[in-house]
Amino acid sequence: MSLFVYDYPRLVALRHDLHRHPEVSGEGRETANRVAAFLQLNARPDALVTGLGGHGLAAVYESGQPGPTLLLRSELDALPIEEKTGLPYGSSIPGKAHLCGHDGHTTILTAVAMGLARSRPARGRVVLLFQPAEEDGSGAAAVIADPAFAELRPDLALSLHNIPGLAIGKAELKAGPVNCASRGLRLRFAGKTAHASQPETGTSPMPALAELMPALSRLSRGAQSDPDFRLVTVTHAWLGEKAFGIAPGDGEIWATLRTQTDAGMAALCHDAEQLAQDAANRFGLGLSFSYHDIFHHCENAPDAVAALGAALDAEGIAWSAGSLPLRPSEDFGRFRALCPSAMVFLGAGETRPALHNPDYDFPDDLIELGARLFLRAIRQQLG
Repeated sequence: MSLFVYDYPRLVALRHDLHRHPEVSGEGRETANRVAAFLQLNARPDALVTGLGGHGLAAVYESGQPGPTLLLRSELDALPIEEKTGLPYGSSIPGKAHLCGHDGHTTILTAVAMGLARSRPARGRVVLLFQPAEEDGSGAAAVIADPAFAELRPDLALSLHNIPGLAIGKAELKAGPVNCASRGLRLRFAGKTAHASQPETGTSPMPALAELMPALSRLSRGAQSDPDFRLVTVTHAWLGEKAFGIAPGDGEIWATLRTQTDAGMAALCHDAEQLAQDAANRFGLGLSFSYHDIFHHCENAPDAVAALGAALDAEGIAWSAGSLPLRPSEDFGRFRALCPSAMVFLGAGETRPALHNPDYDFPDDLIELGARLFLRAIRQQLG
């Protein structure tokens, strides 16, 4: 731990503190306050911008010389899942937990801040963005739309994510799509209730739901590496009241739609809506639908990939395209509308539980590795 021998215990303590106090998307105030307090005490940013896109935070490090703005981004939010790790620093909040590693990603960025506090870039500036609400897809859009972000607009944006199943010390990186587009589709069917002894006097959505759930699943096709990949996952359904004397009059289906690209998503939405409307028409039901947790596909720009690839090589981290693109979504894809951007995926261990599993925990060994990678990229880009 050549760069962080002195810092490492404080960084691990921060990561464990964040892990112990998770806040989900739409929350995040106390998480941002914890990070801001740590930065002010340990990393002396030239500016600290708070309240970005809700509870976002940006630490700015200036060189005092003309040059580009390099943005590095991590996420602040946890998940609405009960943790089952048994760790001494496990979640203290029932039903909420850091099971995706955002506590670790945030700690990596604070480690970068500590490095920059000792040695500013030679030109341009570095913006360390601690972004809120990644898990529901709303955070990056809210940050970008915030008027305060206009002063921080980057020329290059980089990010990372840990990836279980890949050995620590290895990475995956490629140009082009690396995370799928996704969105939640909520279908609500309206009929008419009836007495359970006379179901024929009402209009039940049951036949439509029973038909539609497998029909939606059949819209899936291809492997995630195929440009026309699409996946529909039914995640929730309900039908009528919890009663034995009432034939149902209302019902809902929730499904997650997933495609490799945004263009593919538009076509999949059309097909799913058409299936639902056809079913509603045939069974005499009203239909309304809405979309939630909207993620654009994440696409790595060649220039940004070159910057990360050079840093990986310099740090002796083996990398390849590996399993990319990945099925999970990432709202970092929004930043590609502003500038060249890329995300690199760092191995979290071959036997580590998968992301969003109740027994997942971010490996502290990645804190220094991720920080060294980002600091190397900063030096190569800004001197």
